[in-house]
Amino acid sequence: MGSDQAGRRPAESRQAQVCVIGAGTRFLSGISYYTLRLANALARSHQVSVILMRRLLPAFLYPGRKRVGAKLTQLEFAPAVQVFDGVDWFWMPSLVRALLFLLRRRPSIVVFQWWTGTVLHTYLLLALASRLLGARVIVEFHEVLDTGEAKLPLAQAYVAQFLPVLLRLAEGFVVHSEYDRRILDERYGLRGRPVALIPLGSFDHYQNASVRAYRPAPSSCCNLLFFGVIRPFKGLEDLITAFNSIPQEEAGGYWLTIVGETWEGWTLPSDLVARSRYWERITFVNRYVRDEEVAAYFAGADAVVLPYHRSSASGPLHVAMSYGLPVVVTRVGGLTEAVADYKGAILVPPKDPAALRRALTEVAGMWGKRFSDPHSWERTLARYEALFAVLKPRHESQKTEAIGW
Repeated sequence: MGSDQAGRRPAESRQAQVCVIGAGTRFLSGISYYTLRLANALARSHQVSVILMRRLLPAFLYPGRKRVGAKLTQLEFAPAVQVFDGVDWFWMPSLVRALLFLLRRRPSIVVFQWWTGTVLHTYLLLALASRLLGARVIVEFHEVLDTGEAKLPLAQAYVAQFLPVLLRLAEGFVVHSEYDRRILDERYGLRGRPVALIPLGSFDHYQNASVRAYRPAPSSCCNLLFFGVIRPFKGLEDLITAFNSIPQEEAGGYWLTIVGETWEGWTLPSDLVARSRYWERITFVNRYVRDEEVAAYFAGADAVVLPYHRSSASGPLHVAMSYGLPVVVTRVGGLTEAVADYKGAILVPPKDPAALRRALTEVAGMWGKRFSDPHSWERTLARYEALFAVLKPRHESQKTEAIGW
């Protein structure tokens, strides 16, 4: 996968110095990809720099500790993007270097990617430094708090105490759905400052014509793909239960491919696979896969099934839409809004294997069809431009209403 290329720039007078602060690739996740794609999109119109969070926490505490530091992606920042990689949780000496990088770049706008409390102490200092340098601070929310961290009382208390401090330093916010906007406003009262609703851009970076599709399923059956980290809120056990309930006379028409790394000790799905009466019709790849493997599995899928119990947004859902695949997705969080304009989506209630089973029959009827992805980085860039326009220099009056678009 090559890098996104920064397109033609508008007149120099329209450019802003923008710094994006987010996840690096050492602890690779969907936020790593998003940080990179956002920076590359913004670089089409602005002078962009990036400060990456390199070591999020002691590696032995990370659920994916076995792959930390592994080279799993070839995706790169555009040549025009200046990158500092990066800041370690223990700060020294990396934080001093990050502050010097920020001082040299002197951005007018700094965009923080928020998804985990492990970066909060670093974000607080970088946000304060950004404000002292005269920059406007924007916080883009992917999660209010990671679901694994939410189970830890100390982590909950820490974020509850100090996240409001970060939010007070911010002058604008980005959310991916009205669902997230409501939650954040209820918890933190963001009204009075600009809140932009900006859906995720297209996750089309896995598409590569040189990658051969990998299809463990016979050509005679519908290959259902579940993709993503396996955690309690992902609901994979519901999909396996629904798959097991397919009548024997119909089972020959289906295959289930599961690709994902187990987190939080959530072994129920793997136990159900081992006990499934259709275990011979299930392919289970229980690890974090490289980019070219992601491309191969999606290219070989006939439909994608994501039975989440809760979710603000979903990278695998956006990858599926970039491939134009039929998707079955639960009606939770921001996912309903994410597929609102996608004609290949089937929505089902969460935690309902019977409804999921009916949806598998429906999605099999869409086998071979492809649909247009309504999401794009051009739209993301346009909405960021509108937010930047609202965040005028401090001597000008600032609009205070929420930005809905």
